[in-house]
Amino acid sequence: MESVGCMLTLIKFAVVLIAAVLTGNWFLAEVRKTKINRQPWYKAYLTAPGLIILAALSLPVVLWFIRR
Repeated sequence: MESVGCMLTLIKFAVVLIAAVLTGNWFLAEVRKTKINRQPWYKAYLTAPGLIILAALSLPVVLWFIRR
């Protein structure tokens, strides 16, 4: 029974890791597009993957302010 719980935890880790890799690749594709089109560096952060990454990076700060 304990191995089922461990396997479920590993599956959860794998899902998060796969989502992070997919989002990162998506963001890098947007960065490459902005460089090819000679757009400003911040343009990639205004796309969907950029906003997802910014939200994920700002989450610890937001939680810190809420708990304070």
